[in-house]
Amino acid sequence: MKVSEVTAKHTYKASMFEMIFSNEKELLSLYNGVNETDYADPGLLEVNTLENAIYMSMHNDVSFVIDSRLSLFEHQSTYSPNLPLRFLFYVSDLYSAMVKDCNLYGSKLVKIPAPKFIIFYNGIEEYPDRQELKLSGAYSVQDKKPSLELKATLLNINPGHNKKLMKACRSLRDYSEYVSRVRHYAKGMDISDAVEQAISECIREGILADFLMKNRAEAKKMSIYEYDEVKHMRQTREEGYEDGYNTGQDQLNHLILKLCNAGRTEDLIKAAGDKAYQQSLFEEFGL
Repeated sequence: MKVSEVTAKHTYKASMFEMIFSNEKELLSLYNGVNETDYADPGLLEVNTLENAIYMSMHNDVSFVIDSRLSLFEHQSTYSPNLPLRFLFYVSDLYSAMVKDCNLYGSKLVKIPAPKFIIFYNGIEEYPDRQELKLSGAYSVQDKKPSLELKATLLNINPGHNKKLMKACRSLRDYSEYVSRVRHYAKGMDISDAVEQAISECIREGILADFLMKNRAEAKKMSIYEYDEVKHMRQTREEGYEDGYNTGQDQLNHLILKLCNAGRTEDLIKAAGDKAYQQSLFEEFGL
């Protein structure tokens, strides 16, 4: 299959991760590293990354087909438990585009490539090398065997993590090291100066050297933008957590008081270990 060009997403500011791995040679290296394969011909790739936001102002980073397998890669600097749901939206659109000329009402089975969902995480919060996220974790009612499931694998790509993968894909290892240096220098200097120092050092030491020399100005702009965006999201999340905690604590205190006044100690004990029952009590008392 021929390689499709990755069209720039006009709605979004591209990330360095997307830019590095929009190169089919680098993308194939990343795929080989993740799957422990040894494909050598980038021409086998068919890139089909979604170009524009479709659902709730979201887009996917990189998606492609190779050997009848569909891979969706996402890079995250902040952890989000909603990625399986977002992957569901992405893959639905991709499959819709793939079968748009097929007869889905016919008696012949329409074949589709098997999907795999990977998240490359390099945020500052600690996570294990590998973690599985499931769509079923978002269901309001938990079934033992959910009718619809989607499993995504989160890979920690910070320095010191997933050493086998980093050894297999040098560009991923170099990208991880570059981001780590930007963060380190940003602790003691302006982010613009921190990025400039990290870029200069990495070029001298052969870390992402070719990419950074060819795209120095754009790499600097993207790095500053990404750093500021992550910082803003972290501050917003911390403020929201504090507000939400205070509101939730007040709500819970009111519920405890009402149950005690009503002599419903059994309900109070049950609510302590059953979130769904606790929510029903909130509704019952109008809290």
